[in-house]
Parts: sequence; C-alpha cells; structure tokens
Amino acid sequence: MVRMIAIIMVGLLSLSACVPVEPQLGRDGKPAAKIYKIGGDAIGKLQFRMLDSVNALRSSKGATPVELNPQLNAAAATHSRDMSIQNRPWHFGSDGSSPIDRVQRVGYTGQLVGENISESYETELETLGAWIEQPDTRRTILAADAEDMGFAWHQEENGKIWWTLIMGNPTTSPLIPSANPSANRLVPIVVSEETATISEDATEIVAAAE
Repeated sequence: MVRMIAIIMVGLLSLSACVPVEPQLGRDGKPAAKIYKIGGDAIGKLQFRMLDSVNALRSSKGATPVELNPQLNAAAATHSRDMSIQNRPWHFGSDGSSPIDRVQRVGYTGQLVGENISESYETELETLGAWIEQPDTRRTILAADAEDMGFAWHQEENGKIWWTLIMGNPTTSPLIPSANPSANRLVPIVVSEETATISEDATEIVAAAE
C-alpha cells in the first residue's frame, strides 16, 4: 500500500514520457509483456522527473528539497554501467571502489549521504516507489542533511536497467556513510515502452546537467 501511494504521488507530479502504442500479442494470443525502453534523448527528462518526485516525497515529510549535481550524476552513471559489467547489484565497483571513492573521483568534495541501487525492468518512478517502501533506501531519499542528488542508469539491450541514486551534502567534509546493504532489488518485467537504448557516458551526464 505504501509503495502504491508513493507511485501515485510521484506520478501525479511528473510528466509521462511514454508514447501510446498498440498492444502487441504473444503467440498465445495474450498481450505480450512490454519492456520500458529509455530513449537516448531522455537523460534530462528522467533526471528531472526523478528530482521532482524525490522532492515531492521529501516535502511530504518536512525535508528540504535537493538539487541535481553534475558530479553525483557522473558517479551514478559510472556505477550503473559498472554494475552491468559485474552483473551484480552492489555498492562496490569492479576495481574495489566504494561509493565514497567514486564521488571523490568525479570531484565532489562534500559528504556522501547515501546511495541507492536497483537491478530491474521497472520505470524510474516504480523504482522510486520500491525504494521508498524499504527502510534503508527510504532513509537515503528522505535524509535531512541531503542537499545534492545524483541519478543515472544503464540499460542493457534486453531492457534490464541498473539504477543508481546518490545523495550528498556539499557543506560538510567527506565521511564514511552508514552501510546500506538492502538498497538493491531484482524484480520481474513490467509495462511501458519508450525508444532505443541510452548512452551512459559520464561526461555527457555532467554536460547535460551544467
């Protein structure tokens, strides 16, 4: 129920990027499952849709809004791509890097508040709804000391999406955040379809946000 309310809330405050299409039928004559495909021109749209949705949830709990940060976007993009390479949703890079290492590498000098990750076929709003349902990932999203947000993803050809959301505080020195071991998910294929696959170059993410 909590997840459904969250999805409805963020959905009402966001514009849909899905293009209506005729339902496709499988060999059994029943509607075939559709994969949420993210277009190459959707980077800014999805990032700001997630930002608006996160801030709507934060506002409902009395937390101040966060802003997109190009460095955190780049760190999120790097980790999403790396999780795909490793084929495993977890918080350490293939080179052993931690979330703190990654935000420092992209030049973020503030404190890492938390990182949420997901391996799924769900939309960004469905993923947010799932995150807000779990205590660990909800704590990251609603963190009172968060001021900056990074959000990115990597989509494979089969439609699987590796999502990463990072929260940071630019006014405090870097600290080791609390462990967030439950911030990963694997869920079945669900609805919605857009177009093509997305480019995940971190420099493009930074340029688009500046």
